[in-house]
Amino acid sequence: MKRTGKLDYLELPATGGTLDSVKAFYSEAFSWSFTDYGPTYSAFGEGLDGGFQADASEAAARPLPVLYSHDLEATLAAVENAGGTIARPIFAFPGGRRFHFLDPAGNELAVWSE
Repeated sequence: MKRTGKLDYLELPATGGTLDSVKAFYSEAFSWSFTDYGPTYSAFGEGLDGGFQADASEAAARPLPVLYSHDLEATLAAVENAGGTIARPIFAFPGGRRFHFLDPAGNELAVWSE
């Protein structure tokens, strides 16, 4: 339900790679689907929660989208097989484990699991 003041949308740049390569990566690695709005914009709908990182040694320079996985190792393999670059291997943090990767456009994302 859309409400005033509630996070509603996440827009990532796709300028570091072609839009087609970015869409192919997320489709293969995470089974995302897309709706194209012209030749330079494609939308996805994949759920959204969030948090703030105040530890300067852990905080990313820009927002860090974090995806969930029931099987972290299988998802890491899917990211690699789809052409993603692992930026930070699986590590433990309070509440679970996660890894970070770069997509074909150079965006950094993370995947976590309990």
